Amino acid sequence: MKKPTHTLRLVTAASIAALCQAAPALAVDLGFMISDVDGKANIIVEFAERYKQTHPDVNITLNTVGYNVIREQLPVQLEAGTGPDLAFVTDLGGLNPYYVDLTPYVDANTWEKEYGAVLPWYRAGKPGGIYGFHTEMTVTGPYVNLTMFEEAGVDIPAPGATWEDWAEATRQVMKNTGSYAGMVMDRSGHRFAGPAMSYGAKYFNADGTLVIDEGYETFARMLVEWHKEGLMPPDVWPAVSGSKYANGNEMFFSQDVPFYMSGSWNTGNVQKNVGDSFDWSVVPVPCGPAGCGVMPGGAGLVAFKSGNAEKEAAAAGFVAWMGEVEQAREWYTRTYAIPASATLQSEGLDYASAGAGEQVANGLKAFTQMAAVAAEQTPQAYQLQGSPIGFKIYNSTVEYLAAALNGDLTVDEALDKIREAVK
Repeated sequence: MKKPTHTLRLVTAASIAALCQAAPALAVDLGFMISDVDGKANIIVEFAERYKQTHPDVNITLNTVGYNVIREQLPVQLEAGTGPDLAFVTDLGGLNPYYVDLTPYVDANTWEKEYGAVLPWYRAGKPGGIYGFHTEMTVTGPYVNLTMFEEAGVDIPAPGATWEDWAEATRQVMKNTGSYAGMVMDRSGHRFAGPAMSYGAKYFNADGTLVIDEGYETFARMLVEWHKEGLMPPDVWPAVSGSKYANGNEMFFSQDVPFYMSGSWNTGNVQKNVGDSFDWSVVPVPCGPAGCGVMPGGAGLVAFKSGNAEKEAAAAGFVAWMGEVEQAREWYTRTYAIPASATLQSEGLDYASAGAGEQVANGLKAFTQMAAVAAEQTPQAYQLQGSPIGFKIYNSTVEYLAAALNGDLTVDEALDKIREAVK
């Protein structure tokens, strides 16, 4: 006879397997939404198949979608009650109302010790609760085509160089090599935020409300000017409508630009696509008068409320299992991710064992160092990442600055629109 659902909701993840063996259970089918922009779908499938070996009644089916589906359509689906049971998400605080609290399924003290630095990002200001396994600790930063700099006879700017220094250096590379553009940045308000903080963007007033200040304006105007002169290409920020995300991967892979502002999650993807085509490196993020700003963040594996206690328990059990150190170590290593686990950060990871080359290992080390700098110089980055309305400012940044780039608004009008959107 099937156990009462309220019993399942009170047991730990480790007890779920024993309960399943003690009494017959109906199969639980879970839908799992994932964006496979970085090739992680095949890896999570392996974990799901392994989980099924000890939880034979849990069937997990992947639904691979574009990243914009997760950003734009997933919240709508969850509001309508038609969302998946599991997903990798990046709007960590904004989706909090739909999360299953994992506290009954994990050792809460252990999770606080391991993931305490990122758990507040999922809580959206709530005092407690455990709402996800942080599958990837990320920071933003630049990739540089060393071969193009060498061919152009231009020196790589030293650590601590400003965004203006890098603009001038890439301007010279562009001139000497005939490249299409000098710099490209993902079409993302998250990617914009770190550089804006370098110029003094606080993002928050003393009372905690979002603000568009002089520092934000300064970098917004720089971004617009770089596009106007052709230093940044028209193919990314101006080319896509609304607040849609777009990346500069292909432009960097094809050597159309020598400098690409992206982030740590892309390291394995760069290695895979560049191969031996050219030498590349992760370099320290450019700076400004207020510091060297990067944005932390990443993705989290979460279980969603469905109104079905058995499905919620099964989904929460899988997330809890993935967050255990043994699985987490393998996951972070194979996906070339900076670990969010305190234990694994202390131990370090052997990325080479998963096929990472020297460039990837060095790149991840550089990104980790950038994260430490950000925590010291621009702590508002961590506050912004944990804000439940962080995506409001990210999306409005992209939408209205792109409108200015396309001539639909002046820069001043775009800034006013952004202020209005985040009030």
